[in-house]
Amino acid sequence: MADIAVLLKQVPDTNAKIVVNGGRVDEGAVNKWSMSPYDEYALEAALSLGGSITAITCGPDRAKKMLTDAAAVGASELMHIVVDDLTTLDSSQMASILAAAVEKTGASVVFCGKQAADTNAGSTGPGVAERLGAGCVTMVSELSGDSSEFLALRPSASGMERVSISAPCVIAFDKMGTELRRPNVKGIMMAKKKAVETLSVGDLGVDVGSSSVT
Repeated sequence: MADIAVLLKQVPDTNAKIVVNGGRVDEGAVNKWSMSPYDEYALEAALSLGGSITAITCGPDRAKKMLTDAAAVGASELMHIVVDDLTTLDSSQMASILAAAVEKTGASVVFCGKQAADTNAGSTGPGVAERLGAGCVTMVSELSGDSSEFLALRPSASGMERVSISAPCVIAFDKMGTELRRPNVKGIMMAKKKAVETLSVGDLGVDVGSSSVT
């Protein structure tokens, strides 16, 4: 089984109260943060396949807890790219950072959610694939296969279609029929001891330049 990198984003919980200040969400007023729901399905798909799984997130210090949650259900390695304010980055910059992080892990297969629950941009999977020179399938609701080739179910203009894709590849997940696993006590205790590799954007050797979006 190939190594799999799973891209995770911490977002305001769906039940959290959102306060807008100065034309943007006041993140300091958010009382609860969670893993983006579609990312949960990406992580579950990786866990179902087995092998070595590196959970990667980009964000402030609070995002580290989400990585520990991923370890509690079975993620093998944890990587945190520290960016204090994600709103300073546009989609292109974010994709460059995450692609560099994936390259550092050596993984040839990348799983992520089809879109984040806060921005709903849907740009991460295709953006990372472009930079890695990898194939990309989005909105996947069912996956089978092994490390060399996958069969993915996704919507098409005429209904549903099955697409064959081989590594290197990026697969972006929609909601799946699979039930998400939850951590048990043993998993939670082991996760607390799991080391998190903490890196800056500079450590990855990425020059993101300035944002192209105002």
